[in-house]
Amino acid sequence: MTLQDTFADPAAPAPKKRRLSLRRILMGGRIGDLGRFPRYLAFALMGGALVWAPITGYLRTAPLAFRSSTSLILPGSGASASMNLNGIGQASSYANSAFSSNSVSPTETYKRLIGADRILEAAAKSMGLSRQAFGKPRINLVDQTSLIHLEMTGGSPEDAQARGDALLAAFFRELDDLRSDEQTTREDSGLAAIADYRNSVAVTRTDIARLQQDTGLVSADQYDAIVESTRQLESRVQDLAATLSEKTRSVAALEVSLGISAHAAAATLKLYADGEFNALTQEVGIHAARLSKARAQFGEGHPKVQTARAAYTGATAAALAQARRVTGLAPSQLKSLDLAPAGARADLLAQLVRMDAEKNGFASEYAVLASRLDKEQARQKNLAAAAARLQDLQRDFSVAEAVFATAIARTQSTKSDVYASYPLVQVLENPSLPDRPSSPNRKLAIAAGVAATLMILLGLALGWMRSAVIGRLLNAPESDAAKETA
Repeated sequence: MTLQDTFADPAAPAPKKRRLSLRRILMGGRIGDLGRFPRYLAFALMGGALVWAPITGYLRTAPLAFRSSTSLILPGSGASASMNLNGIGQASSYANSAFSSNSVSPTETYKRLIGADRILEAAAKSMGLSRQAFGKPRINLVDQTSLIHLEMTGGSPEDAQARGDALLAAFFRELDDLRSDEQTTREDSGLAAIADYRNSVAVTRTDIARLQQDTGLVSADQYDAIVESTRQLESRVQDLAATLSEKTRSVAALEVSLGISAHAAAATLKLYADGEFNALTQEVGIHAARLSKARAQFGEGHPKVQTARAAYTGATAAALAQARRVTGLAPSQLKSLDLAPAGARADLLAQLVRMDAEKNGFASEYAVLASRLDKEQARQKNLAAAAARLQDLQRDFSVAEAVFATAIARTQSTKSDVYASYPLVQVLENPSLPDRPSSPNRKLAIAAGVAATLMILLGLALGWMRSAVIGRLLNAPESDAAKETA
């Protein structure tokens, strides 16, 4: 007996046996038709079995998995360094903040780097595992922050934590290698530039040394000193020329006034400074007086006159001979000597000699300095082009040396800027030691089973009521049309 037979009215006539039709399959039966209940119950039991059998098998057989979480943070501030070397130059370096560029995200860069195959292989190798057995981390970026959240799965809490530590160690080793490679590359390029700068400095220094050796010009300052010295020498020569002209005119005027040349005046002073000549002159005077006295008393032929004349002639000859010995002049030149140098005239003769000596001194100095001026002017003219060339070379050398020193300082300062391309990253949270397994998730599996079961029951309920629902939907247009007709 069926459930329908149990609840049927005994007085009611026996229902006709219904045949299975396509319309009944599609449209269903009446809601109160309990004869369909066994079929729906069978479908519910089969659906529940299909849902809960895999869930139960999964929960019973799936191995436990534990998940260790790690958090990394990227500080957002930049860094700058400046170095000033006295007498060499200044070098500065500045590293922008890792988040100063809108086109590059360091967190995205590090996310891709953490998941790179070579880092995973290095981490797996450190634990003695294969790349597939080690697994792949789950990486999440926290919005509006510089945090990177990592998760590693292991068969035990300690294994999951160890995998997280191995992944971090491999990541930081790779960062160090990348930074070291960047520094090496930059240093190599910097060393090449420094070598070029060094060669430029050496070539310029060689050119300067060659030019100094060829010209004897040490620096441009030396040429400036030569120019200044030549200018002062030219001024001195001009002053000497004016002084010499003045002295020459003074001597000439005094010679005209005295009627004797300066040379004769000097000879006169020298002659009258000789005692023997003075004695002979006095003797000549005595014999001249005697000759005049004899001539006054006697005739020219008288023996006393002749004796006096002979004495006078002899004294005169002795005086002229002494004058020639003292002055070194010829007898004809002795006639130009001043025979009355006594008194004020002697002072004038001495002044003439003194002025002539000064004139000769100025003349000699003028001749020497004029000759020196000609040489200095010729040297200055010859060194003009060399001085200009030397100045250019020294300027080039100063610039090359400054660039060379600055390049060295910049190369050394960039060694401290290791976070320029790969920003600093710190471990905010070390790999955790999970206290419960992350898989299988029993609550999630049960919730999924319950949801699937409810969906099956809902589907069966809709199938049970489909005849009434379909009929109402089919009759709704006819009732609407009737209302419109009325």
